[in-house]
Amino acid sequence: MIGIIAIIVSLVALAYAGYLSLKIMKIEPGTEKMQEIANAIKEGAMAYMARQYKTIAVFAVVITLILWKLFGIPVAAGFLFGAILSALSGFIGMSISVRANVRTAETAKKGLSEALDVAFKGGSVTGMAVVGLALLAVSVFYTIYKDPAMLVGLGFGASLISLFARVGGGIYTKAADVGADLVGKVEAGIPEDDPRNPAVIADNVGDNVGDCAGMGADLYETYVVTLLAAMLLAMIPSVSQMYNQAVEFPLLLGCVAIVGSIVGTWFVKLGKSENIMGALYKGLIAAGVVSAAGFYAVTYYTKNPLNLFYVTLVGLGITLLINIITEYYTSQSYNPVKKVAEASVTGAGTNLIYGLAVGMQSTILPVLVIVGGIVAAYLLAGVYGIAIAAVSMLSLTGVIIALDSYGPITDNAGGIAEMAELDKKIRKTTDALDAVGNTTKAVTKGYAIGSAALGALALFVAFTQEINVAVGTPINYLLTNPAVVVGLFIGAMLPFAFSAVLMTAVGTTAHKIVVEVRRQFKEIKGIMEGKAKPEYGKCVDIVTKAALANMIVPAIIAVAAPLAVGMILGIKALGGLLIGVILSGLLMALFMANSGATWDNAKKYIEDGNHGGKGKDAHKAAVVGDTVGDPFKDTAGPALNALIKVINTLAIVFAPLFVAYGLKLF
Repeated sequence: MIGIIAIIVSLVALAYAGYLSLKIMKIEPGTEKMQEIANAIKEGAMAYMARQYKTIAVFAVVITLILWKLFGIPVAAGFLFGAILSALSGFIGMSISVRANVRTAETAKKGLSEALDVAFKGGSVTGMAVVGLALLAVSVFYTIYKDPAMLVGLGFGASLISLFARVGGGIYTKAADVGADLVGKVEAGIPEDDPRNPAVIADNVGDNVGDCAGMGADLYETYVVTLLAAMLLAMIPSVSQMYNQAVEFPLLLGCVAIVGSIVGTWFVKLGKSENIMGALYKGLIAAGVVSAAGFYAVTYYTKNPLNLFYVTLVGLGITLLINIITEYYTSQSYNPVKKVAEASVTGAGTNLIYGLAVGMQSTILPVLVIVGGIVAAYLLAGVYGIAIAAVSMLSLTGVIIALDSYGPITDNAGGIAEMAELDKKIRKTTDALDAVGNTTKAVTKGYAIGSAALGALALFVAFTQEINVAVGTPINYLLTNPAVVVGLFIGAMLPFAFSAVLMTAVGTTAHKIVVEVRRQFKEIKGIMEGKAKPEYGKCVDIVTKAALANMIVPAIIAVAAPLAVGMILGIKALGGLLIGVILSGLLMALFMANSGATWDNAKKYIEDGNHGGKGKDAHKAAVVGDTVGDPFKDTAGPALNALIKVINTLAIVFAPLFVAYGLKLF
């Protein structure tokens, strides 16, 4: 019965996303020139997504056949279903963002409030589609099989496709962005979205395939695997005996959260103060309050102790604190960004040093918050409490994704306004929206990283329980065992190796973009005078091919490492690897995401007229910092979330294989 209710609620979320899409599409898309630019962005994004999914489909089919052969139809079907919905969630987000961008620019002619409304509605489509598809996937499979163990393939499919989407989109967006900035801003001294820059369309396409499609698939996967982990832990005899309807309890929380997210979107309204961030936070707070009330009702309905309700409040508290901390370190309104901007006055070297220091410092408070949350949740409800706290964090996913997708929509709107040569007042409106968009994207990444850490920890506990059942006796992962220590070292190393591959891919591709843009400036006469049109398609083609080619190796790392350790070094070494990758990946992801966002907003702070403004030495130094930070915050950092969860879900799926056939060197 609860599974059916969850299916109905998930369909309501998808229907609401469709309703918002229709409202957006009724808005006029602007002048002919605006539509021409928007269509170029849309065509580039759709072409990339089509090629990406064709590439991914080959891997998905092969893995489905392998899982079918090894573990049977339920696991294989779950993998394929999870993969399809993961791809769909990213596609929906990207497809609406490339239509909402031009309508946001057109609505900016009426004022800030109207433009904010369109941009946030566009983001909300992505948010509601993601949570709707995620809850639908889990509830459908649970309704069919009535056994959470049959859902492990679903989680693996969601995780692997998320990794491809994050890696491919991240390489695309940042290679285009870095290449466009290095030649356009630094060498040619032209604005970011100047139509004379041959890489400008690729840059705007990248905003959509990286942030909208990538983040959509990322949080869809987090939602699925966190629900899965909580439901698996509910099967532990001590948990099922202590709590009523322990397996279905996470599904009920998911239903309540969707209602909270829908209500939250109604509260995003700009007041007289025109505080854009404040308006967005009103929606987030409203969603949290409604969800909290619903969590209490669910706890009461299932006749569970109030401890479970208190655990949900812990999850909401973690979300709130991580958002506040991330905003402090990445917003132009606070000291960290201002200090990095000030450091730019003395050159790129000091800008980089301060930015790295801020990124390192920004890991301290989030980790302490997560640690505090883990302790509180465990004391209240044991390991099941940790999983429920993670599910509670995901209650705000719909609004959080809306905040993230809002960013590329407003960024594109500003680019369209610039390239279409609209009135400066319109560009001022889109710039105000975009400035907040940088912070919302950073806050979303902080949320995604924190929820991934808690979710992965719950997955690790589920893995240990599955191993214990398979072996028949409890397995201890003690640091006195060399196998565990070896696994820890390998796991801690993986995020560094993974990030190195991604950073190299961005650097190599950006180099090709720089060479191509320089060639066009040199060979196509009249570009700088606005008399000749650049060959935008050349840059789009370069980053598309590079993104597709370079997303294979990171996926191989994520799949091969746990398989090799589990089969060669054994279960205890694999347990060490899982903990090592969670801890190292969490810190690396926080450091990279926050330092990159700080560099970005320090550059924009200078562009607003501080420390000399655009074109001065401080600005040039800040552009260098932002260039380094781009692959930090939008490629390697966010992709680490997917790496952590792919490795943990794969370990659960293949656990029976490791127990039966894995070597035991220790």
